[in-house]
Amino acid sequence: MSRKKEERQKQILHMLAEGKKKDVAALSELLNISQVTIRKDLDELEAKGFVRRSFGYAELNDSDDISARLAVHYDEKRRIAARAAELVQDGDTIMIESGSCCILLADVIAASGRSVTIITNSAFLAEYIRQYRNVQVVLCGGMYQHDSRCLVGPLVKAVSAGYHVTYFFIGTDGWSEKTGFTNKDQMRAQAVRDMAEACEKMVILTESQKFSVVGTVPLNIPGQPYAVITDAAISAEAEGLLKRKNIEVITV
Repeated sequence: MSRKKEERQKQILHMLAEGKKKDVAALSELLNISQVTIRKDLDELEAKGFVRRSFGYAELNDSDDISARLAVHYDEKRRIAARAAELVQDGDTIMIESGSCCILLADVIAASGRSVTIITNSAFLAEYIRQYRNVQVVLCGGMYQHDSRCLVGPLVKAVSAGYHVTYFFIGTDGWSEKTGFTNKDQMRAQAVRDMAEACEKMVILTESQKFSVVGTVPLNIPGQPYAVITDAAISAEAEGLLKRKNIEVITV
């Protein structure tokens, strides 16, 4: 994808996230491009699962679906993923869980041409980067969750226990000083804990907005994350609290 098209599609996602639903004519006028071009962009975004279309309108997909979560704050997530990808070298084996920033990390790595093995519990991730032959994906087995399109349960632990990696990249649904990093789903939180046992360094990938949200299930990861990669809008208070816990904070 050309840089110009990528930037244009980011703008479309941002507009849909703010306005919920827009018609093709409005998007064409706002971006000062033809309706033909807008329709082509929407076709591509719909194929990726980011948007759905009907009767000349476009809107973001169901907010519970992983495709829709990718679309929210897409630009920040893409920059976070690009920074995280700098930690991964050709020939590495890494673990990535099912968060939206993590999916984009896999895409950045795969598009770079590096030969990398990714161990993951995300069936969505495997499908998302299926066109790249330079990346080998090892799927942890388990029960399939339809909205998140990830695998959970004891088989995740059984498969991940057969590996040892340097980096495990994790997403989060929220954070607070009291609870630490949190998730909305108990089964996904347990999958993160189980996979974390096989790594040396855990890296949290999340946009800064998550630091003002508290999820219902504390991750309670064994040991502290090695680093957090987020955008520069993280509050000074949250950044200070993380650093006092000896967690490196990398902003993009």
